[in-house]
Amino acid sequence: MNTPKVVAGIDADSSAAVEAFYGALVDKVVPVGSTAEAELVKLLENTFRHVNIALVNELTMFARDLGVDIWSAIDATATKPFGFMRFTPGPGVGGHCLPIDPSYLAWRVERRLGHRFRFVELANDVNRGMPDYVVRRAQAMLNEQGKAVNGARVLLLGLAYKPGTSDWRESPAVAIAERFGALGADVRAHDSHVPEGIELGPAIPRVALSNAELAAADLVVLLTDHPELPYDDIATHAALVLDTRGRMRELDFRGETL
Repeated sequence: MNTPKVVAGIDADSSAAVEAFYGALVDKVVPVGSTAEAELVKLLENTFRHVNIALVNELTMFARDLGVDIWSAIDATATKPFGFMRFTPGPGVGGHCLPIDPSYLAWRVERRLGHRFRFVELANDVNRGMPDYVVRRAQAMLNEQGKAVNGARVLLLGLAYKPGTSDWRESPAVAIAERFGALGADVRAHDSHVPEGIELGPAIPRVALSNAELAAADLVVLLTDHPELPYDDIATHAALVLDTRGRMRELDFRGETL
């Protein structure tokens, strides 16, 4: 079954036409009362995800300081059959929707009504701060090995904002690469989905993923958990790994999970 399609028109005729059109393409059409209401449906759904991701991201930072495994806590909480939806930590949010749509909604509310949308502002603060948090964690891990970020060889796995796609728009990986570069790290990246030659912002050298490349890195940072990545090889050959997606939790590897 595909995703239901929310539709609306500017009058009765256009509403009927758009409902008939999408009714031929999807299993379920959900007509609403106006185009503004249809737009708010999209903004509400994206804002809901944005706020809940921020909640889990901020809680992840606190849980670590409290000595609690946030991933295990999320797993256990998700066993509750009602009242909870599973969201997991990560290096930030990306794509065309989450970093933009909630901010547009907050801007529109303040411009039209004169009120601040504080949930969105707080979520923006948390999610935009995750790249800095990832780099701080990386610095601490390297320090424990007696190494500085300046001059360290850092391999970033994943430039797309979510697994299995080539979409790098607003990807937190780009911000993380910029921050490592500003600290003097020798940054390299691998992503078989994002075509080479695309201007991502910083000039990130792209490398093929091999056991030798993994072993040569002082730190490997898993940013996008593409399904085809050789996780067993990463666990075996990487000297140090920061897994920001929780993808390697079941493996025996040298490093930490976000």
